[in-house]
This record gives sequence, structure tokens and C-alpha cells, in this order.
Amino acid sequence: MNLIGLAGWSGAGKTTLLTRVIPHLKAQGLRVSVIKHAHHKFDVDVPGKDSWRHREAGAEEVLVSSAARWALMHELRGHAEPALPELVAKLSPVDLVVVEGYKTEPHRKIEVHRAGNGKPLLFPNDPDIVGIASDVQVETSLPVVHLDDIPAIAAMMQRLAMPVADVLAIGRR
Repeated sequence: MNLIGLAGWSGAGKTTLLTRVIPHLKAQGLRVSVIKHAHHKFDVDVPGKDSWRHREAGAEEVLVSSAARWALMHELRGHAEPALPELVAKLSPVDLVVVEGYKTEPHRKIEVHRAGNGKPLLFPNDPDIVGIASDVQVETSLPVVHLDDIPAIAAMMQRLAMPVADVLAIGRR
């Protein structure tokens, strides 16, 4: 199991890029999972539904299951947000885990940069950025691919991904 991150400012197109790359990776026979970081309070549950009512009543975890999918919701209830290695350890085995966000966590990342976003590049200040996907030329010794070159981005992700065991080891330091 390997892991690679996608990091960049809000509006750079990380989610859009990922929704284009995942089908390409799957067509190559890879199993892919995603960990997405949200910077704000979010809810995957529908207010008023049974599972929402269970959480609101104080359940620590609510697991909802059907013939199509299952989902586990865990309420932090004031506890610290888990670090990336703790979340990775909860995943079922796949070929590639892609982390969207978590730009301050110490794992290998590909920066997604869109010039129209008006934000500076992250890579000069983040030693964990190992490649760049951008819509403009970037002067660097890092590998750079165009945002629209999905096969090249998929290949870069696979080539630069790190073993999950290394991510888990970072969490034990």
C-alpha cells in the first residue's frame, strides 16, 4: 500500500484533478482510496435521519450499513483531530491512498498549482513536496507536469508515492 498527497491552496483544483485521475488509475487495475481533509465543520449525515439522531444523542460512533455501502462516523466530542497516520491505519488495504489536503503533515505531496488562483507556490517552503502539477511553467528541479496531462499525473503519483508503513512510522515518532 502506497500513499501520495495532493496539496495546494483552496481553488487550485485538487478535487477536480483527483476526480479525473482516479478513473485513469482504476483503468490500470489499481484500487484507490482517498483521505480528504476538511478545514471546517462538516456533516456527511442528514439531519433528522436515524444515524444523525444517534450521533446527536451522544453516540461516540455510528456505523450505517446497507447492501450498497457502509460508513462509520466518529464524533471527536472535543478531542484533538487525529493525525494523518492514525487515519491511514483505519483504511482497508488498497494499492494507492491519495491524501487531499493535510498540507502541513509530513508525507510526500504533489503540489496542485493554478496560476489563476493568484496564490504563491508552496514548494519552496515545503520539503515534502516532491512534484508539481500546474497550468504554467515552473522553474524547479522537481518533476512538473501540466494539470491537463492526466496520464503523466497518474504516473507521477505512482512513482513518487511512499509506502504506508513509512507514513505510519512518522506517526510513531
